[in-house]
Amino acid sequence: MVLTYWIIGITVAVSWYSFDKPEILSKLLLNPYKVSKNREYYRLVTSGFVHANFSHLLWNMFSFYFFGQVVEYYFNYLFGAAGPILFIVLYILAIIISDLSSYFNHKDNPGYNSLGASGGVAAIIFASILFQPLQDICLYGILCFPGFIFGIAYIIGSYYYGKRGKDNINHAAHIYGALVGLVFCIIIYPRSVLLFIDQIKEWRIF
Repeated sequence: MVLTYWIIGITVAVSWYSFDKPEILSKLLLNPYKVSKNREYYRLVTSGFVHANFSHLLWNMFSFYFFGQVVEYYFNYLFGAAGPILFIVLYILAIIISDLSSYFNHKDNPGYNSLGASGGVAAIIFASILFQPLQDICLYGILCFPGFIFGIAYIIGSYYYGKRGKDNINHAAHIYGALVGLVFCIIIYPRSVLLFIDQIKEWRIF
């Protein structure tokens, strides 16, 4: 799963390098005001490769490591040589689209900044859930749920905490990223919906 490792490596390198270099970080993170006024559209992409701190970076890359391998495998299996290209397109597109709500809501606010790969990672997680809805996803290695149940809880939780708006986390980016992951995979492989439904029919609580 070469691309998964490459994306993790690049993200870790860029994030780590910018941790103690605020001038570099300020040029890469998403500042909607600068995107709008200075046409610095590259920030919609580079913001996904920088993180606020090590724990933020570790959480995103840890999640991407496990789910990225699954999605990359399916893309390679289903689309052959086009698989790696589609994988990159999905990840970058999800980062961009997940940033758009912040851009439109804060393009006149010069003090607003956002960063992190959460939108792209959410897209990969939900693409994985679409292909393997019954595969367990474990929180902290203890609480395990089938992927589709985790996905429902993830969306509900992101919406709830986004409405509260008390933790400085861009929960809207999680939701939009998740939707991108689902819609993108359904568009490029419509049969994934039928496969998803067939697997869900086999699920039993006990």
